[in-house]
Amino acid sequence: MIRVFNQYISPKSIVLLLLEGALITLALFCGVWIRFWDSNADLAAYLSTNFTLQAAFFVIVLQVCFYYCDLYTLSAIRGRHDQMIAIGQSVGAGTLLLGILYFVFPSLLPGRGVFFISVTLVPAFVTLSRIALDRIWLAAAPNERMLILGAGTLAGVVATELSKREDLNVTLAGFVDLQCGPAEERTFRGLPVLSTQQDGLEQIVERMGISRIVVALEDRRNILPTRELVRLRVLGTRVEEAHSTISALTGRVWLETVRPSWFVFTDGFRRSTLILIVKRAIDLASGLIGLILTVPIMLLVAILVRLDSPGPVFYRQTRVGLRGKCFQVIKFRSMRQDAELKGAQWAVDNDPRVTRIGAFLRKYRLDEIPQFLNVIYGEMSLVGPRPERPEFVESLRQHISYYDERHSVRPGVTGWAQVQYNYGSTVEDASRKLEYDLFYLKNLSPFFDCAIILDTVRIVFTGKGAK
Repeated sequence: MIRVFNQYISPKSIVLLLLEGALITLALFCGVWIRFWDSNADLAAYLSTNFTLQAAFFVIVLQVCFYYCDLYTLSAIRGRHDQMIAIGQSVGAGTLLLGILYFVFPSLLPGRGVFFISVTLVPAFVTLSRIALDRIWLAAAPNERMLILGAGTLAGVVATELSKREDLNVTLAGFVDLQCGPAEERTFRGLPVLSTQQDGLEQIVERMGISRIVVALEDRRNILPTRELVRLRVLGTRVEEAHSTISALTGRVWLETVRPSWFVFTDGFRRSTLILIVKRAIDLASGLIGLILTVPIMLLVAILVRLDSPGPVFYRQTRVGLRGKCFQVIKFRSMRQDAELKGAQWAVDNDPRVTRIGAFLRKYRLDEIPQFLNVIYGEMSLVGPRPERPEFVESLRQHISYYDERHSVRPGVTGWAQVQYNYGSTVEDASRKLEYDLFYLKNLSPFFDCAIILDTVRIVFTGKGAK
């Protein structure tokens, strides 16, 4: 198991990404060879043209489609049948997308014959490679055996989240209750709950072949076996704190029981000057490019908004930004002009205040395009926590612990919470979104931003997650 953005993912995903890139390239070469098998001269002439660029374009488009069909999110694929359907859908979508792109950029087409032969070979190559890799992986990949120190609510959360990640090749062997005697040993979630009063923790770890311990104790005072954990850690057993494990498995910080000490001592929350400079440079470049590229869309949206309902095209609203400083966010108006005569309100499902064109704009996030201006001005970032209204912030900081920590970075046009959780209309929703925001702050990096942008593109194209 390896860390990417501090989340645990199976290295199998990385292997699949690289292997299938090579197999798609191989399918294209096979398509060329089949097309020109009877003429070495034609084959050599064909390969001497801009074939490298054509091949790279072919591979990238298909792998992007694989990504958006969750073929590299192994926890989303259940069974061979689902996998084959996903492969067929991604190749079909890739073929359609390539057809459109080839119409716009005909020089990238590797030839109709080569193209159709290649896209026929791709699903066969990918399916066979996945079947073979599954069998090799089961035989060769080491299985980690985990033991949870604790048998309460926190331990149950760790076990539940781990059960959702079958792709990680981790087996939960059981739980340890430090306060029960040998006669009180029982089962919890179908697994044994062991006592350390007869056999010490070291003996249990050795007997059960444990390679990883997660400390999930609600109260550690006077019961944590520190000396044994230190010895096991020195001997090579991996020891983790439960909240770090939950964070890595779910992509959020579980706030219900997290202590302030976790924020102080956990890895992450690093923000070097270099990272901040790179992030701001990316924001500025993306804001300028995005604004230029979306000018035609903005003109069309402006006309539709004006025709749909009386009122201004743009809507300015006060939001809380970096270090709690307020600024004016710029959006296309998606609600009636009298939407807030009764004061600030949460958005709700099928909100009657939303106009007809406004519902469409919100579904595909088109109302947020003018926020590129906020990014250029330095009031927002391309990626970050969603900026909230001062009225809501004042209320939420009184009900939710650590809420103000989300203001330690610039708010974003998109963000980890936005792509993982729908628009919220309650304090509970705001609390859950804060958990994702804190995870983003813990793991902030340009690479993480890129991953969030890719997910945002998927949401924009599908209209998923909007209210």
